[in-house]
Amino acid sequence: MRSEAHHILKRARRSCLQSMLVVGATCGSLHAQFAVEVVDYERGEGGSDSFSDPTAALGEPTRFSGSMMEPSVVSPFQPAWRSDELVTIGAGGHLVLAFEEPVRDEPTNPFGVDLIIFGNAFFTNFSQDSPCVSTLYEEGGLIEVSADGIDFVLIEGVSADGLYPTLGFLDADPLGMEPGDVHSDFTRPVDPALADWMLAGACWDDMLSAYDGSGGGTPIDLADTGLTEIRFVRISTLSDALVLPEIDGIADVAPEAATADLNHDGRVDGEDLTLLLADWNLFDSPWDLDGDNVITGKDLVLLLGGWT
Repeated sequence: MRSEAHHILKRARRSCLQSMLVVGATCGSLHAQFAVEVVDYERGEGGSDSFSDPTAALGEPTRFSGSMMEPSVVSPFQPAWRSDELVTIGAGGHLVLAFEEPVRDEPTNPFGVDLIIFGNAFFTNFSQDSPCVSTLYEEGGLIEVSADGIDFVLIEGVSADGLYPTLGFLDADPLGMEPGDVHSDFTRPVDPALADWMLAGACWDDMLSAYDGSGGGTPIDLADTGLTEIRFVRISTLSDALVLPEIDGIADVAPEAATADLNHDGRVDGEDLTLLLADWNLFDSPWDLDGDNVITGKDLVLLLGGWT
C-alpha cells in the first residue's frame, strides 16, 4: 500500500506543477473558491473568548498550525488549534458565511459533492509508528444552506465538525512538526463512502491513499436540498449542546479536470489537437481543459503536456 501512496503523491506533484506552469496557481488553488464574507455571527454560550473571531473561518483552511514553540502540521491525527485559525460556535449560536460566486449542484463533481466544511475534528491514534484510527473526535454543528441568505435548507444527518479531518500536506509526517512541500487540494472531497472503513481502524498509508490528494473536510451534496445553487452557509449549535464545533473554512468543490484525450481513444495525438483547434477562442466548448470556459493557449499547453 505504501507504493500506492507514493504513486498518489507523484501524481499530485505532477498535477500541481502543471497548474503552476499554465495558470500561475499554487498547488491546490486552481478553481479554488472559499467563503469571503461573514454575514452574521452569534457566539452562543460556552467556549473561549479567544475563539470568537468569525473571520477565522474565511479563506483557505489551515495547513500548518501552532507557533515557533509548538508547531504542527494539520493532519487527520493533528488538527488546527490556534485561536486565529478557528472560530467556535457556542450553544445556541450560529455562523453565516457567504461565497463571492454561487456554489452549484454539479452531479459531475467528484462523488457528486458540491461543498466542503472544515473544522478541527481529528482521529485519536493507537500507534505511534504508523498512526491508525482509534476513534473520531468530532463536535457536531448543524449545516444549512441558502441561495438568498433568507430561506435556509437543513442538510440532514451531517455534522459540520466531523468526517473527514483536515489534511494539509501530502508529503508530511501526520504527527510531524515540519510542513511538507506538496499541498493537498481543499476543493477536492474525500469519497463519502469510505466513512465506515476509515472508522474501522484505517492506518496512515491506507488513509493517505484514500484521501487521494484531498484536503479532507465534511462533504456536502446539494442534490437533496432542492436548490440548484447556494451562496450562503449557516452553521449552528443546539442550545443544549454538550460539545461545540470549531470552523476553519468552507470550500466550493472543483470539477474534475478534463482529460487531454479528447476523443477517448487512449491516446493524446493529432486527432485531439484538431478538435481543440477547431474550437479556438470559443466559449462553453467540451474541450476546455483548464476550466476557464474558453479555449486558449492554456488548454493547448495542457494538451501538449499529455502528448503520447
